[in-house]
Amino acid sequence: MKKWREGQRTHRRRGGSQRHGWYRGSRQRSTQDEQWYGHSEAGPSFRGSQRRDENQSASSSSSSSSSSSSSSKTSSAAPDLPGFYFDAEKNRYFRLLPGHNNCNPLTREQLQEKEKEKQRNMMLVEDDKPRKKAPRAGLNTSLLLQKRHLGLLPQNSYCRLIHEVKVSGMRRHKLEIHSTDNSNPNTDNFRIIVGDSACEQVFTVNDVSHGGCKYGIMNFSSSSRGSLSVEMYDNLYFTNRKVNSICWASVNYPDSHVLLCLVGVADTPGCVSLLPASLFSNFNPDQPGMLCSFKISSAWSCAWCLNPQFDKTFSTGLSRRVIVKDAETGRTQTYSVGSDVLAQHFALRVPVLFNGCRSGEIFSIDLRQRGRRDQSWKASRFHQESAITSVRVLQDENYLLAADMLGQIKLWDVRVTKPVHDYKGHYNEHAYLPIHVNEPEGLLLAVGQDCYTRLWSLKDGHLLRTIPSPHPAANDLIPSVVFSSNLGGCKGLPGLLMAVKHDLYYFPYNTDYQEGGELQAGC
Repeated sequence: MKKWREGQRTHRRRGGSQRHGWYRGSRQRSTQDEQWYGHSEAGPSFRGSQRRDENQSASSSSSSSSSSSSSSKTSSAAPDLPGFYFDAEKNRYFRLLPGHNNCNPLTREQLQEKEKEKQRNMMLVEDDKPRKKAPRAGLNTSLLLQKRHLGLLPQNSYCRLIHEVKVSGMRRHKLEIHSTDNSNPNTDNFRIIVGDSACEQVFTVNDVSHGGCKYGIMNFSSSSRGSLSVEMYDNLYFTNRKVNSICWASVNYPDSHVLLCLVGVADTPGCVSLLPASLFSNFNPDQPGMLCSFKISSAWSCAWCLNPQFDKTFSTGLSRRVIVKDAETGRTQTYSVGSDVLAQHFALRVPVLFNGCRSGEIFSIDLRQRGRRDQSWKASRFHQESAITSVRVLQDENYLLAADMLGQIKLWDVRVTKPVHDYKGHYNEHAYLPIHVNEPEGLLLAVGQDCYTRLWSLKDGHLLRTIPSPHPAANDLIPSVVFSSNLGGCKGLPGLLMAVKHDLYYFPYNTDYQEGGELQAGC
């Protein structure tokens, strides 16, 4: 009996020690949980969970390789904690402070901007490489040339695909702008650049330090070695007025004038001005051409008609109105609409004006049907989901491109009022951003609110390339671009012009182009 009781006593002691050890282990685990969820100056740490996962993996070292790989994946992924973010480099959680003021050292918006800036820098490094990713799988110049020689590729398809290959290989080069006033270098930020129909001249709007704007025209010339030079002509007599919309106008000859929608200043209402392009050059200064200013205030958009029947007619889009005016006779026609008209573009073969509204409606006006009332003059109408920022009629005038403030770019068939293609990737939330169509090259370009320039194939909507901005993204530093196969005229150079901040960049087709204006040996 004594032996049995002593054995029972020792068994109870062992059990008590086990229970005591269990409480001790639970206390250790509770301290680890306090380290996990506890708040320090830098925030909670993720190391405690890694130690637990390492201990678990060490205890189960005899398990299969699949279970070990799954445990490593779970240990590397940090769970989201409300009010904290996990820094993978420092392997720690950090507290997120609410608000947007500068007193808070860390906010979610700052983290997002930091991540976007890191991604932009990585894309800039990738963009500077001489060899870039092909726009389509297996697409290169030698393969296209071989198919062309074998008769397997039509001429139109060959030219379009060659342009796709060329734009995918463009590299960034900074251009030096030569001004007529050499004592005053260009330190004003570019706001808008708009090329004429032949891209011989580019009209520019720059912000100035005292709050207004100045206007100018850039002329381009190419040397025999293949370099592009830029000369800027300013006219300080026409300045201090901010611009809502710009288009080139053919009054005396093609692209002889510039049509501007000017914003009002203080007690001075806004207006629409027609400025001769000769005011910004030394060519024929005694006969500058017709200079007009029309009392049309608060104009959002403008367009010039090139149809021979109405070749001196322009339109302006206002708040709930469309005004069509003859620049010579002054005859005016007003159309009442239900929303602000933010975008306009005329067709060429027929005098039809396409309008894009803040409500998302797109409608057309046939200028030959002026006597109709009750909005029966709307030849066609269809809608997108957000405010329209740009409309462009293609050479086949049965099709129209439209962009909105949701970042959607659609190609519409006007005959059946249905979208044909979507051009995905464009980013816009609330900005008034244009789109650029280059049909001979088969390209569509747009600069997003994220300051990335994207190029699509106009035929099938394939995204060919995304170009980051050379400067950090900001709402007041969105690049403005001009693309042409002949920058500077019929003998010009192909490529993309990008104006951002006070700098002008050139993306040439020629991969051997150098900023000094000389080509590499052997070209």
